[in-house]
Amino acid sequence: MSLIPVRPGGPGEPAAESERRDAARNRALLLRAARELVEEAGADGLTMASLAARAGVGKGTVFRRFGSRGGLMLALLSDAEAGFQGRFMFGPPPLGPGAPPLARLIAFGAERINWVLEYGELARAADASAHNRFDVPAAVLWHRHLEMLLREAGVTADPWLMAGALSVTLEPERILHSVRVHGVSPERLAESWRELVTRVVRGG
Repeated sequence: MSLIPVRPGGPGEPAAESERRDAARNRALLLRAARELVEEAGADGLTMASLAARAGVGKGTVFRRFGSRGGLMLALLSDAEAGFQGRFMFGPPPLGPGAPPLARLIAFGAERINWVLEYGELARAADASAHNRFDVPAAVLWHRHLEMLLREAGVTADPWLMAGALSVTLEPERILHSVRVHGVSPERLAESWRELVTRVVRGG
């Protein structure tokens, strides 16, 4: 079953190209319906069954498009994560290249905290649904980025493990819990991150 009926291609249009466009439209409509459900009921209220019902398709169609609930969450986060990656890899300093490594580390944490406050519900749900959330490409990329900055800053105390330890402080569930349950302000979170990475770098 498809969200949009497959239409025959026009004159000279290959059938495969028409099917690809239909698949892209179907995926976009499913993602739109998923975002509506998240807005109405939160990320915990978004299930493959509820999405199928909202979109008017069979549940098998949703699984074929996204593979799992974790895959659906990652698809919803794709644009936001790509934007974040672009900023720390290619954007202006201090987050992007051109600033000293410690300044980039500080900026990275502040940017990620803001990102979590905007997209954290989806990120938390994606983490909970992923088979191994530490091995998804986005997590691997920014773990390596933190490791690279630590090495550039002269940290020799196992930068790979240190990057993992720093990553824990930026996990969505931890940040959201601090803000919502304990009333910690984003500014306080960012200042704590600045103090943490400064001590790690200057102590290393």
